[in-house]
Amino acid sequence: MRAALNVAAALLLGACASVPPPPPAPAGEAIAAAAAALVGTPYHFGGADAAGFDCSGLALYVHERAGLSIPRTAAAQQRSARAVPLTQIAPGDLVFFKIRSRAVNHVGIYAGAGRFIHAPHAGQAVSYADLRHGFYAQHLVSAGRFWEAVPPSR
Repeated sequence: MRAALNVAAALLLGACASVPPPPPAPAGEAIAAAAAALVGTPYHFGGADAAGFDCSGLALYVHERAGLSIPRTAAAQQRSARAVPLTQIAPGDLVFFKIRSRAVNHVGIYAGAGRFIHAPHAGQAVSYADLRHGFYAQHLVSAGRFWEAVPPSR
């Protein structure tokens, strides 16, 4: 009898492990879509509106469009965000980088499929970049979320 219960428990646990992840949350999707709509907008140091953005100003702007208030700087955004394991990031999450610095000094908005949207630096417009390899993969340090994920319905 005990062996039968163990087998049944193992089958149930195995079935749970094969359940697909929940669909993306509407708030995260809205944040990512707002960022995507700004691709091509010029970089402007200190900018946080459609005339031009720096990296943290872009994150601030798209969160405001989703009705969320977040801090202004990349470092403060990282400190205030709810940490998300890099293996579990979803569209709308923020991804944080240390670029030639000991502290977080760059942020982007995760768009899905290993890509994020950011305002890179002076002379470059808001654009997509890849988290999976290359420069940004080497400098990625963490991810965070200000929007709430909707738990899967049972």
